[in-house]
Amino acid sequence: MASAWWPCLILALLSGLAASGFLRSPSRPLGVSSPVSNGIEVYSTKISCKVTSRFAHNVVTTRAVNRADTAKEVSFDVELPKTAFITNFTLTIDGVTYPGNVKEKEVAKKQYEKAVSQGKTAGLVKASGRKLEKFTVSVNVAAGSKVTFELTYEELLKRRKGKYEMYLKVQPKQLVKHFEIEADIYEPQGISTLDAEASFITNDLLGSALTKSFSGKKGRVSFKPSLDQQRSCPTCTDSLLNGDFIITYDVNRESPANVQIVNGYFVHFFAPQGLPVVPKNVVFVIDVSGSMHGRKMEQTKDALLKILGDMKGEDYLNFILFSGDVITWKDDLVQATPENIEEARIFVKNIHDRGLTNINDGLLRGISMLNRAREEHRVPERSTSIIIMLTDGDANVGESRPEKIQENVRNAIGGKFPLYNLGFGNNLNYNFLESMALENHGLARRIYEDSDANLQLQGFYEEVANPLLTGVEVEYPENAIQDLTQNAYQHFYDGSEIVVAGRLLDEDMNNFKADVKGHGVSWVTPEKIALWNGAAQSTFTWLDTVTITQDGLSVTINRKKNMVISFGDGVTFMVVLHQVWKKHPVHQDFLGFYVVDSHRMSAQTHGLLGQFFQPFDFKVSDIHPGSDPTKPDATMVVKNHRLTVTRGSQKDYRKDVNIGTKVACWFVHNNGQGLIDGVHRDYIIPDLF
Repeated sequence: MASAWWPCLILALLSGLAASGFLRSPSRPLGVSSPVSNGIEVYSTKISCKVTSRFAHNVVTTRAVNRADTAKEVSFDVELPKTAFITNFTLTIDGVTYPGNVKEKEVAKKQYEKAVSQGKTAGLVKASGRKLEKFTVSVNVAAGSKVTFELTYEELLKRRKGKYEMYLKVQPKQLVKHFEIEADIYEPQGISTLDAEASFITNDLLGSALTKSFSGKKGRVSFKPSLDQQRSCPTCTDSLLNGDFIITYDVNRESPANVQIVNGYFVHFFAPQGLPVVPKNVVFVIDVSGSMHGRKMEQTKDALLKILGDMKGEDYLNFILFSGDVITWKDDLVQATPENIEEARIFVKNIHDRGLTNINDGLLRGISMLNRAREEHRVPERSTSIIIMLTDGDANVGESRPEKIQENVRNAIGGKFPLYNLGFGNNLNYNFLESMALENHGLARRIYEDSDANLQLQGFYEEVANPLLTGVEVEYPENAIQDLTQNAYQHFYDGSEIVVAGRLLDEDMNNFKADVKGHGVSWVTPEKIALWNGAAQSTFTWLDTVTITQDGLSVTINRKKNMVISFGDGVTFMVVLHQVWKKHPVHQDFLGFYVVDSHRMSAQTHGLLGQFFQPFDFKVSDIHPGSDPTKPDATMVVKNHRLTVTRGSQKDYRKDVNIGTKVACWFVHNNGQGLIDGVHRDYIIPDLF
């Protein structure tokens, strides 16, 4: 939501400021290195952050005085996260406050240009760097006058690699008598970790000016360097405060999900832990046109070599290079075996730049390869596909119209997997890359032409390298929720978080049921049993006998019989191995899933089995011969329905997995219609786990 606001923001001060005689003159930045020479002294800068449930409310306040004998112009520059949005700005001169107005993009741009042409004071948001946008406003300050700039912006903090990050740019440009950053964090789930670091100061100096603490639901960070601690050297008059101040934290997760309800609105956080990584099928589509020559190509190759070292043995991959034509490493995806990885490393080392830029054909070749691999069962059924493209320019050969390329890519992918676009440098149509990625359930990222470009590439890959779930859907009661934000995601990646918000129709509602559905790795089959502890995997067969206990969970494998899963004093589940004659023309070994202590389940438990774990009323009468003389029919009254049922028997294999115990029962016809809640299709899933 925040990123959609960002390019549409401008802040123009009310026209009354110009009427007061504050006209623009050649710009001079606020906080220059020698305040005596121009008369402007910045004597206070404070950044105050209040974070509640991942939502940050930030106020930047800077106070300055003009100690010169004549009016001086000062510019107030603030660099803000790209995902933030401005909510307020005020300018106070000699006790008189001038509020600002936030406008949408087109209206704001016209008003800004008009204000500048008339000599009025106005502010504008512009791109600044990797993670930042710059807000700038200038004003003339009379001799002896004081001015206070106050900017308020907000953002929803995203979780990446297991942490939430607040990114603050520190650049006062001069020594400031009172400089302070303070952040107060409140998380209802409780704070598990809290840290802060600065790129512009050594850890020793940072430690003397920094305090941080957290306990329970509250955390606090304060950075308050003295004038001497701000100096670039003991006798210097310039400031070393020039760089990034980053606060990171995470919350306690006793369960995968947390729902918070306030004033008729809710926010649902979902971040399961300890799940096994889903194998991935990755095609890297790399621009090798002439513009990639030199450092960009070398950094790209360095990053790809590092990525190859991180590939898992069950992953599949391929490389597609595009310039004026398209070259593939292999005709099809190949498994990331040690031999194939070594061959891929040799291929990457020999990549050279050449020719023009055919984005369309490069992407379509990669998409076709992923589609074919799935259709021809060349990759594991329970795996996920990803396509990652890197380019540094615009298409200039083949199909070069951005809108047509987008159409071709959208039709080829067909919503089956995400596209991630990496734009290298500034000489490209980044809006095109971003739009194409977003409409294919991915995202775009700009890679800046710095010495660490290879680390930027690796960092992006690490964010998508470990998918834990695919096809994630978060479902809520149909008649209880409205104004729902995005609630379906193709992937959930390790270290990230899914956030869904909405409005409750009943403002007094304090709880409701939310179902999260997704597909992970199959970990129990008739051939093997895979147990996971975070990223660590232990694999067993049905010939093993073993018991594993950890944190109240007990798993026991009984040779050739079953696997028993117990949760402390709670419910116990049993997975029974049903083996059939090996030469049977149709039947195969299969698994049966049983709940041993159904009475221990919550009354809220549902599902095809769960809805019957608690007692319910039914009555059978009018027993009479049926179409099969050995199986009488009867009338069952249940859940206000009259059903025709047939007498029969079923086997219970919990005590005797080979022969089973014969149990008499009534069979309900028409797929259980009238007995089960909803219809039978509601309970059909691809597999058990």
